[in-house]
Amino acid sequence: MAKYLILIYGDEQRWDAETEQERLAKEEGHRAFAAAGGTGVLHGQELEGSATATTLRGSGGGRLVTTDGPFLESKEALGGFYVVEAADLDAAISLAALLPELSSGHGGVEIRPIVDHG
Repeated sequence: MAKYLILIYGDEQRWDAETEQERLAKEEGHRAFAAAGGTGVLHGQELEGSATATTLRGSGGGRLVTTDGPFLESKEALGGFYVVEAADLDAAISLAALLPELSSGHGGVEIRPIVDHG
């Protein structure tokens, strides 16, 4: 079994504008995702908004520069993640396809294999 990181992206303004009913439906979608993944869903969390991010950059010479905000400015923000274990990429894709953000019209999901060093 391989491990995959599933990154959930979307438009923060649209997330912030969700009604209580929309929010509850999305939460139910995540519960369904977790149930479908069973013990293969190793971890997952919703993230605070990108405005709360702190970015560190190396400036050379060992000096770090700290800035407020996300690493990159983009239309879509990282809103949450899951770490899953799946038989292969196809199985990870099938599981990720259940995420409710994919039916919102503004969300996207990135799936990345996790390197196994041993």
